[in-house]
Amino acid sequence: MLVPLDDSPWHQLPTTFDHVGPSDPRFFDRFWFAASDRRGTGALQFTIGVYQNMNVVDGGFVVVHEGRQHNVRVSRQLRPTYDTACGPLRFDVREPMRHVALSVAPNPGGVTGELEWRSTLPPQEERHHFARRDGRVLEDYSRYDQIGTCRGWLDVGGDRIEVDEWWSCRDHSWGVRERVGIPEPVTGELPPPTGSMFAFLFFSTERTGGHVQLTRRADGPGHMTVALLDRTGGSSTGADRVGVEAEFVDDARPRRVRRATFDVVGDDGRGTRIEVEADGPCVAMQGLGYGGYDDGLGLGVWRGVEHLEHDVWDVSHPAEVRLGDGTVDRPVHRIQPVRVREHRPDGLAEGFGSLTFIAELPLDADGRVRATAG
Repeated sequence: MLVPLDDSPWHQLPTTFDHVGPSDPRFFDRFWFAASDRRGTGALQFTIGVYQNMNVVDGGFVVVHEGRQHNVRVSRQLRPTYDTACGPLRFDVREPMRHVALSVAPNPGGVTGELEWRSTLPPQEERHHFARRDGRVLEDYSRYDQIGTCRGWLDVGGDRIEVDEWWSCRDHSWGVRERVGIPEPVTGELPPPTGSMFAFLFFSTERTGGHVQLTRRADGPGHMTVALLDRTGGSSTGADRVGVEAEFVDDARPRRVRRATFDVVGDDGRGTRIEVEADGPCVAMQGLGYGGYDDGLGLGVWRGVEHLEHDVWDVSHPAEVRLGDGTVDRPVHRIQPVRVREHRPDGLAEGFGSLTFIAELPLDADGRVRATAG
């Protein structure tokens, strides 16, 4: 089937743009945006993903306002409509890598708005993600990350919110990933879990910006990808080694981070310490559709020609979430706006960031978790 992209000279396969090379049903292509105000009182996230082999587009929008997280999750059939829209959500790339318009049209969830995302730093490509188990590819995907600002307006249940140059970040990822679209097939006996840690920090200060990502598994190798851009000189560095240390709001699992420290030894041999501290409520990612939706099946699942669901959760507690039916949960996957202090060889710089931190490794005697990769 011909689609608008076929009227371009950028084909990479001897077929039309409505097909991808891999036949894996988990193949995806997803945009994600996050923003938070600089007073620590509000946050928002927006995402749209396409799953060519599942014939699905899905997306989500959340905004945290006065301690409550307002969620809208949507899904639709992909074909024949090749458009960057899903239900009331739409994004338009006005200038690649620089300017993206985000729109939330009126919908039953009671949130609407018009936002403009603009870059403040160029995008940074992550190290390629690839993993295999029992001869089967678990993941094989690319992602780039970018720092920017977000401005515009939102209406949340009749409350007007002026989004005035909120600190923001985004990523764009595509390829094959676990637990997308279909249940993972059983290809052998799984070893008992031994614990893992995942830390993913987007940040910027007046001197530096970029991302630090670290996966550490107790029973084997992990993954590390780092890109730090010097905003004054324009040079970018990776890392030879990253150490992370974190403390949490309490002893219960899943753990919610209160503050964390990243010690980065760059590939130029220079050391940078990045200290982050939680700044306001963190987003529960199920509300955006990550591991969520009312059916519990997560992203990339065919839910009919058009599908929309919405709810409101209380996220005023640092670790617990009170769901719409009154039950209390402690979601594993949350993303926390943070304040940043960056200690560099040439001095201290301050700024903002966004931190995902999932820690299932054993705690040290002082109640902290520590891990290193390189």
